[in-house]
Amino acid sequence: MNEFIAYLIKNLVDEPDSVQVQLLENEKGTTIEVRVAQADVAKVVGRQGKTIHSLRTIAMTIGARFGKRVRLELLQ
Repeated sequence: MNEFIAYLIKNLVDEPDSVQVQLLENEKGTTIEVRVAQADVAKVVGRQGKTIHSLRTIAMTIGARFGKRVRLELLQ
């Protein structure tokens, strides 16, 4: 799941080398933390947040397949 999210985000941004994806697991579920270059934050968020919303939906769908609750967070 980690690699798939990284693949999607790297194809969205101008600086794919600066993309960092970290998977954190706790008792509430799994959190995927994504870090991108400051110039690429707007591309990941998209207009009216539609791109990040779609990425979160994809992450939750993948997590549901494995029986996990997944959250995707964009960190700066």
